[in-house]
Amino acid sequence: MNRDELKQAVLDSLAAVAPEMNAAELRQDEPLREQLDLDSFDFLQALVELDRKLSVSIPESDYGRLTTLEACVDYLAGRLGEQVH
Repeated sequence: MNRDELKQAVLDSLAAVAPEMNAAELRQDEPLREQLDLDSFDFLQALVELDRKLSVSIPESDYGRLTTLEACVDYLAGRLGEQVH
């Protein structure tokens, strides 16, 4: 899986909880929760969806690292390790 595929997985997971989201307008370096007006429950649902899609467990202690789209892709690339190219 490459970084573009990871980014699309994040966007798909966010769209599951924020269907009104316009992915083209999301800024990669700004907080996702603020851009999409997500509460903590919605954000958690998006992370659960990511886990389902990618089979990657995200510990609660790491949630704070997943603030922006870019940070999510970086984090997932690190978690998936050698599978990402």
